[in-house]
Amino acid sequence: MLRSILHRVEDGLLALILATMTLLTFVQVVLRYGFNSGFIWALEANFYLFAWLVLLGLAHGVRTRSHIGVDTAVSLFPPRVRRVIGFLVLLLVLLYAAIMLYGSWAYIERLRIIDIEAEDIPVKRWILSLCMPIGFAMLGYRLAQMGWRIVTGKSEGYELADEAGDLIDENANTPPEERAAR
Repeated sequence: MLRSILHRVEDGLLALILATMTLLTFVQVVLRYGFNSGFIWALEANFYLFAWLVLLGLAHGVRTRSHIGVDTAVSLFPPRVRRVIGFLVLLLVLLYAAIMLYGSWAYIERLRIIDIEAEDIPVKRWILSLCMPIGFAMLGYRLAQMGWRIVTGKSEGYELADEAGDLIDENANTPPEERAAR
């Protein structure tokens, strides 16, 4: 229940950020080229929105198994070895997330002490930059979930997108005349 609420909030927030960025950019282009005008703050707003999108998208990519990786060599090993390798990789990525979480929290603390606003938006810079610790905390949470799946045997290792395998499976189930029509 709580997990599905978190998934929905995460998906909704990412969709809202992307829609806001798209709409803001569209309005800015119309104002700039149609009326020789525009919002001074639009570029900076898109900068911060993009940072939120990327850093929250890290965790979303882990949850949806949509990160692309090269696992050709790893796939040659038996399942047990793949699980060990996957768990080691997961520990390294978790260490990275922890280091980045610590560093971003220290950065936010310094911004809070300095107490400066963004250049064109009347909001404290530390508030706009909270995407860093939140994003890396979410990444750590998603990686911990993946680690639990590896430990409990529900996963063979670090889960990545397999676009080539998906295409092969899709084409195997598609009649030749439909493939030729593409």
